[in-house]
Amino acid sequence: MKNIIIAAGYATRLYPLTENFPKPLLKIGNRSILDRMLDDIDGFNEVDEHIIVTNHKFAPIFQEWVQNTNYTKPIHIIDDETTTNEGRLGAVRDLLLAIESRAIDDDLMVLAADNILDFSLQGFVDFFKDKQTSVIMCYHEPSLQRLQRTGVISMDTERKVLEMQEKPQTPVSEWAVPPFYIYKKSDLPLIRDCMSHGCGFDAPGNLAHYLVDITEIHAWQMPGKRFDIGSIDSYHEAQRIFS
Repeated sequence: MKNIIIAAGYATRLYPLTENFPKPLLKIGNRSILDRMLDDIDGFNEVDEHIIVTNHKFAPIFQEWVQNTNYTKPIHIIDDETTTNEGRLGAVRDLLLAIESRAIDDDLMVLAADNILDFSLQGFVDFFKDKQTSVIMCYHEPSLQRLQRTGVISMDTERKVLEMQEKPQTPVSEWAVPPFYIYKKSDLPLIRDCMSHGCGFDAPGNLAHYLVDITEIHAWQMPGKRFDIGSIDSYHEAQRIFS
């Protein structure tokens, strides 16, 4: 399994902190956001490589960071060659770039780079192995306002996803979807061809939304909490909580 982390955004809402520095490498306490994620995943027997997709502006900073890490699995940095927020490729195109650049023919764990979790992702991997399909994560969100700003799914009693909505005005359920996915190797042909069939490309959830209608996907309920660092206020709040 390849661990692909999408880290090519420009985090304009965190300026000036991220004007010249990538958000995933901001420290929360004594560890960066990205290191906190890799500290967990690097120990998984199933994962044999970490692939981090970033932009041309921040690629040298990530390359320098790699030189000072001591993870057991190899880390590869992919530069998507963009230099501005307006010219960004989008999360799905960055994922496709990683698949092509590394000639990947394996299961894929695909993660956003700006979240801190208070639980291990090993349970997510175990769920994937049990279901033998592509899987996404979900959590219960009772707030209508928050549901209208995220992906929402309905599922059956076996946790098979029946429908996925993107930022719905009328959510089909109270099951929200954070940006964490594991895609099965057998679904790679569908992923490689997704842009030819009108798949959205800006957000990582666009791909899951597309795939739900053409392949079997199950949803794992998040067993803990995540902290999405998307603004200056949330950054300072994370510092308070995790330091």
